[in-house]
Amino acid sequence: MSAHRGVSFWLDALVTSGRDDLTPRPPLDGDTTADVCIVGAGLTGLWTAWYLHQADPGLRIVVVEREIAGFGASGRNGGWCSALFPASAASIAERHGHDAVRALRAAMRDTVDEVGRAAAEAGVDCDFVKGGTVLYARSAVQERAARAEVASAAEWGDDMTYRDARPGDAAGTAGVSWTPDCARVQPAALVRGLAAALEARGVRIAEQTSASSWDHGRVVTSRGTVTAGAVVVAVEGYGAQLEQTRRRVLPLYSLMIATAPLPATVWDRIGLEHGQTFSDHRHLLVYGQRTADDRIAFGGRGARYHWGSAIRPGYDRVPRVFAHLRRALVELFPAVADAPVTHSWGGPLGVPRDWCASVTWDGHVGTAGGYVGDGLSTTNLAGRTLADLVRGVSSPLTALPWVNHRSPDWEPEPLRFLGANAGLLATDLADREEALTGRPSLAARLMAPLTGGH
Repeated sequence: MSAHRGVSFWLDALVTSGRDDLTPRPPLDGDTTADVCIVGAGLTGLWTAWYLHQADPGLRIVVVEREIAGFGASGRNGGWCSALFPASAASIAERHGHDAVRALRAAMRDTVDEVGRAAAEAGVDCDFVKGGTVLYARSAVQERAARAEVASAAEWGDDMTYRDARPGDAAGTAGVSWTPDCARVQPAALVRGLAAALEARGVRIAEQTSASSWDHGRVVTSRGTVTAGAVVVAVEGYGAQLEQTRRRVLPLYSLMIATAPLPATVWDRIGLEHGQTFSDHRHLLVYGQRTADDRIAFGGRGARYHWGSAIRPGYDRVPRVFAHLRRALVELFPAVADAPVTHSWGGPLGVPRDWCASVTWDGHVGTAGGYVGDGLSTTNLAGRTLADLVRGVSSPLTALPWVNHRSPDWEPEPLRFLGANAGLLATDLADREEALTGRPSLAARLMAPLTGGH
């Protein structure tokens, strides 16, 4: 069995079910040429390859990947294919105007459906069910925040509703908001299935091939150099390990747990339907879904940032954070108190300095990333946009305000270490402060410029 199955519950489930043994594809076998070379076989890179191939099946596309397709955040995330965009509407409106915000939010809503459509076209079974997101307001402060969010959604044309609590809602719930713009997905099945579909169509995916540098016309790897007319770099949080992108992105860890399958009686008490995702309005973010096999997959922030943007396998598992997630889950749904946790995992996601994702293209090299954990759908929008940019096509996608947005670099150490971990402590403090005072957190307001409002 592949050593990669332990990376996440999602990858392990593919092996256990016999759908994918995660055997690495052959690496690059020396220098080669291509029309497009893509660095990174996560969802950004693979969606870019998919839409490029759809537009021009004659393109020679080579994807190079250090590990296996889906090794990074694409195969570890919470499985929310949502219309959430990794930047505040207010910050985008300030730079580009309200019409640009509406266009971006409409594109994100369309992207949720596009992921389902494209996955079906590719023959990928990824448990895609568009059940929406349930957001619990579990205090008076959270209830006010929920109502404000619903009002803001209406301003931008989003579909979001609010209702008072009723039996079956999470413990201590005052009210519930709901948006239809989210689908439940098995993320590893999506990324691995997409890789297989691309390979069947003639796209070359060279795994176990680490890129070290790139410029206009070539990518240098551990297995040879790819000479290409266009280069796309799609490495997300792992860009912090590469010299050319070291301070462009900060690797922030998010961890998850999964329960054993829950019986129907427990689901009746919880009240979540198949295809639904869920969260609440706390500052220290949590997120979850009801999986296709009736587990709860539940995750959240809380793991600290490591000096020098270090990324190591040991950082994927923090017992203190797993224990926090277990307590938070039981606090939300007391009916799962006796359910065993069968899997625990984690990994880094990419955070730009202003918490705003971007797609860039300079005529030769393209990039996309900085999804701040909202990448399962945003990667698809990025892939479609990059496909247009690489081919020189002007479209509504290439006019969206995140195209060629340039985030500032992160500060050098020790400022990066101090600031990132201060932001983490502040979000935890903000939840405690609101529970104690019953008022919106002063700590959260003071730290908002550092955390992008997250």
